[in-house]
Amino acid sequence: TVQPVALMRLGVFVPKPSKSKGESKEIDATKAFSQLEIAKAEGYDDIKITGPRLDMDTDFKTWIGVIYAFSKYGLSSNTIQLSFQEFAKACGFPSKRLDAKLRLTIHESLGRLRNKGIAFKRGKDAKGGYQTGLLKVGRFDADLDLIELEADSKLWELFQLDYRVLLQHHALRALPKKEAAQAIYTFIESLPQNPLPLSFARIRERLALQSAVGEQNRIIKKAIEQLKTIGYLDCSIEKERPGNFC
Repeated sequence: TVQPVALMRLGVFVPKPSKSKGESKEIDATKAFSQLEIAKAEGYDDIKITGPRLDMDTDFKTWIGVIYAFSKYGLSSNTIQLSFQEFAKACGFPSKRLDAKLRLTIHESLGRLRNKGIAFKRGKDAKGGYQTGLLKVGRFDADLDLIELEADSKLWELFQLDYRVLLQHHALRALPKKEAAQAIYTFIESLPQNPLPLSFARIRERLALQSAVGEQNRIIKKAIEQLKTIGYLDCSIEKERPGNFC
């Protein structure tokens, strides 16, 4: 399915900045989401994603858990329930971490997903519009070992389980806490086959880092080496053309 991969390509999930998270810059998702059923049916031609910055280490894991849950239990309803333990496992959190700290982590992450807005608009003069988000409701009860999730039924394509989404578990496990490498892995997996060479400018745009360009390039080079270490990439950095290329 195209749509879950589109979220990976667009830079919705990015490395955690050194300073406070804050708001992420507005993302133009018009091209990526133009094939959504709601966009085609209503003629929406301007689609933006706004809201809090979502990181790789927590928020992306939680999103994978959400996709897993709806793919397994959401065939007949956009409101589902499953055990909290199953959800945490689907996110990739180890069972030994099922404690108060993890519950708070998931609680806050669900809130950020809930506040990540998607705005559809038709025409420059806004003759039609629709405001929604990645998640409508996220509720859990640790005593009952229960989590309840509600999604916008009009965005059902976003919740289709894709093998490339599942591949992200490999990157998250092989590259713990290495969010830049995780994000580059995710970005490359979302692109058409054999996407190299990739310019550093394009990678910088995807990572949405908030440091100086020189520092961003240093982070990218380090992440590329980490991807080479786990056997995912076999590439070199070219400097002959303006800017660096991988």
